[in-house]
Amino acid sequence: MSSVKERLGGVVSQLPLFLGLVLLWALLWGKFSWLNLVTGAVFAAIVSVVFYLPAVQLSGRINLWRSAWLFGKLFFDIVRASVDVSWLALGPGYRPSNAIVAVHLRTRSDLILTWTAVATSIVPGSIVVDIERVDSTLYLHVINMRSASDADGFRARVLATERRIVMAFGSAEDVERVCRVQGAENSTDDAPGSPGPHSRPDLTHPVDSSDSENGAHT
Repeated sequence: MSSVKERLGGVVSQLPLFLGLVLLWALLWGKFSWLNLVTGAVFAAIVSVVFYLPAVQLSGRINLWRSAWLFGKLFFDIVRASVDVSWLALGPGYRPSNAIVAVHLRTRSDLILTWTAVATSIVPGSIVVDIERVDSTLYLHVINMRSASDADGFRARVLATERRIVMAFGSAEDVERVCRVQGAENSTDDAPGSPGPHSRPDLTHPVDSSDSENGAHT
C-alpha cells in the first residue's frame, strides 16, 4: 500500500514539470492547438523516460509577500546591472578584469540550486559555467572583478538571492538550514561572502584580459 502511495506521490510531484515541458513545446511552435498539445505530451513523456533524471521534489510551500519581494528585487538587479554593464562597455579606458568565482550555497536542495543558478545568470555581468551538485557549489564567470573584496561582495549577493528564494519557495527544512547557517556565520562575525564553510575564496580564478576579449574562459 505504501509503495502505491509513494508512486502516486512521485507522479503528482513530477506533474508540474511534465506540464512545463508541454508548455515549452507549444511556445516553441508559437501557437496552442490540440495537435501541438498532444505531440508536446508525447515528446514530454519520451524525454521523461529516455532522459530520466532524479525526481525533483517541490516544497509545496509559497509565501506571497516573500515572492513579490524576490521578483521585485530581481527586476531591480537586472535593470541596475544592465546599466552598469552598458557603462563598462561604452565607458572610456575600460580594461577587462574578470574571474571565475565559486559560491558554496547554504542549502542542499536541487530545486533551490537550480533556481539560484537561473536567478543569478539572468542578471547581466555573470553567468554560471559549472555546477557541483554534491556540495551545492556554483562556478560563475563574473566581469569587473578586481580584488578579493569584489569577489566576496559578489558571493554575498548570490547567497542573499538564495535566501530570498528559500524564504519564498523553499521547504521548511531549507528555511531552517539557511537561518541556522546564517546565524552561525553571524555569531562568528563572518559575513556571508567571507572565508568560511559556505564560501571558498581559493576558488576565485582571475581570467586573463586577453582571453576575456577573445571570449575564452579558463
